[in-house]
Amino acid sequence: MRKIYGMLLSAVLLLACIAVPVSAKEINAAPLLPVQAFDVAAGKVVKSVPNDSEFQAMAMSWLQSVTGLAPQVTADDSCSYVYRIPLASPATVKTDDISIVTNDLFLFYCTDKPPTLLLFDQNKRPYLFLFNVDIAPFIKKMGIPAT
Repeated sequence: MRKIYGMLLSAVLLLACIAVPVSAKEINAAPLLPVQAFDVAAGKVVKSVPNDSEFQAMAMSWLQSVTGLAPQVTADDSCSYVYRIPLASPATVKTDDISIVTNDLFLFYCTDKPPTLLLFDQNKRPYLFLFNVDIAPFIKKMGIPAT
């Protein structure tokens, strides 16, 4: 008899926890994936940091300042780091005849080239874009490469 009461009590507590009302805001406030720094020479992620509103604002400013497709097709040895910034919500980039909706962006940091954004469309096709925003605050916040 005690065993049955224990099981019933457990079931009631479980249902009570499940039945607690949760707002849509709380559901949508799921934590973002971290911002990551990939060291091209090492071939691995060397740093992950929490993705916050400051990173989100930087990423959105980059996307809003896209000037067009990048002329280079590949990254070379001067591109020492690639940063992945997952977005809080999908963003649209429009330039010329191209319109892309993306969930994250990749920033190529190259010593002798302007910074470049790599975006994937919903069909996983890659696009490289040039943009016109200083990335120094981002690099400083990431701490890689050391300034």
